[in-house]
Amino acid sequence: MNKIGIIGDADSVLGFKAFGLDAYACLSKEEAAATLHRIVKDDYGIIFITERYFKELDDEIAKYVDLRIPAIVAIPGSDGSYGIGLSNVKRAVEKAVGADILFGDE
Repeated sequence: MNKIGIIGDADSVLGFKAFGLDAYACLSKEEAAATLHRIVKDDYGIIFITERYFKELDDEIAKYVDLRIPAIVAIPGSDGSYGIGLSNVKRAVEKAVGADILFGDE
């Protein structure tokens, strides 16, 4: 069975342990990148990354975008949302259906 993990700053991720997720609190972009590469190899099905680190690790995440597993998903952190998660959903829907059916003329 695949595991679920979350990478981000301590304030953002530690509460997720109560839900059974493996939480990885990181202090730097480099630590977050090393954690990402390590857990991708460790049977994780879903990896949530706070938007701050998701933005900083764009090149690292791109290495895994074509893999079926793990799904790497941006979520807002304790510092709020940068809109990255919503933007990724919008792009995925456009790719799947060929048009922007979610936001139309916005």
